Amino acid sequence: MLPPPQVAGRYRVSFICAGNICRSPSADVVLAHQLAEAGLAGRVEVASGGMGDWHVGNPMDERSASALSRRGYDSSRHRAQQVQVGWFERDDVLFAMDQSHRGDLLRLGGGDRVRLFGDFDPETPGVEVPDPYYGGTDGFEEVLDMIERTCRALVPRIERVLSPS
Repeated sequence: MLPPPQVAGRYRVSFICAGNICRSPSADVVLAHQLAEAGLAGRVEVASGGMGDWHVGNPMDERSASALSRRGYDSSRHRAQQVQVGWFERDDVLFAMDQSHRGDLLRLGGGDRVRLFGDFDPETPGVEVPDPYYGGTDGFEEVLDMIERTCRALVPRIERVLSPS
């Protein structure tokens, strides 16, 4: 279940991974694209961040950007940023890409707004999104497969939380 919006009719989503150059920005790009296709772009704001500051200001990892580009997504605007404590008040939900990041977010005070992204994966609920950074091209494609199907499952959930019956 997703947390309710803090502002009626608006929703703010952030994706979190280690350095904000592979998994979380890919999810950011994919969800924003799918929300636009569903006519929700004006009501939902999507962002991403990293737990560490190693890549702040850098574009997305070239392998992630290439995987996205091959599927018709534009990742050119992404610049890595680090998660800030203020995000816990700003965002309606923060999706951790793995349990380690989930634990980090909870320790920083994320509370009931923190969710494991993989809990919404329709094929393997509870799965962690593996870090493809140290692997080959296939890993980036597999991660993108997971992200696309999980974001497809999230769009109607976000729509429901925006318009409760």
